Amino acid sequence: MSESTEIQKPIWKERIGKLASRLRGGLPFALGVFTTLIVIHLYHVLIVQPNQLTIKDVNESVAIAMASATPRPANSALVYQVIRPSLVLIEVESKNEDAESDFGLGSGVIVDSFGNILTSLHVIDGADIINITFADGTKSIGEVVLELPALDLAVLQALDTPLMVTPATLASPGNIGDEAFVVGNPFGLYSSISAGVISGFDRIFYVPNSNVAIPGMIQFDASANPGNSGGPLLNRNGHVIGIVTGILNPTDTSFFIGIGFAVPIMTAMGGMGAPPY
Repeated sequence: MSESTEIQKPIWKERIGKLASRLRGGLPFALGVFTTLIVIHLYHVLIVQPNQLTIKDVNESVAIAMASATPRPANSALVYQVIRPSLVLIEVESKNEDAESDFGLGSGVIVDSFGNILTSLHVIDGADIINITFADGTKSIGEVVLELPALDLAVLQALDTPLMVTPATLASPGNIGDEAFVVGNPFGLYSSISAGVISGFDRIFYVPNSNVAIPGMIQFDASANPGNSGGPLLNRNGHVIGIVTGILNPTDTSFFIGIGFAVPIMTAMGGMGAPPY
């Protein structure tokens, strides 16, 4: 063995000894740190429990959310907003030989972009002057462009139509029991709405003071009274499903007892010569 190798052995032994001495000196500190971490972990696991939601907390949160939510408008309110721009008031004047005049009123609805207005024939029958009031307040003299006596319907045009007209959306009647709404001017109470349901189909309505019997009518129980004639019967979406024609009343007075009739809009538009939809 060389002399250099014999010299290196004591040097390595000396270095290993110093390293072992340092490790023995730092061991208590390392053990202390490890022990501290274990204690902290056990403290959080055994002593400090995380917050947990209870059923009461959930119910209170739901109640707060519900209280702050805005309720959905009633169907009747939505229907009224949809049809209102298409509704018209019709006022008529008939002059007599004695220079006095008879006055009447009814309702109508704009059914196309040309401004054609559907109403009941008996509303304007025999009138010398027809006054039309649109939803925006525009007033105009109206003239009859088409009469459909077999359906008790008439089509009017205003001589001074507003720059913008809003035709109603038309739809099929649906089913018995579906919601139904009537919007018109009963007893001159401008732009009133009433609600009910469709009560039946294919009814026959006998037009008062005439020999006209109209088959295929929609029966409904939403309130309708004088002034509602010619106005729209609507579904829950505000779409026109019929034109209100009259009411069933076994007495001589004109007030609603729960049964009204409307010409289906498909029948009415077919009578006008409009294509099927």
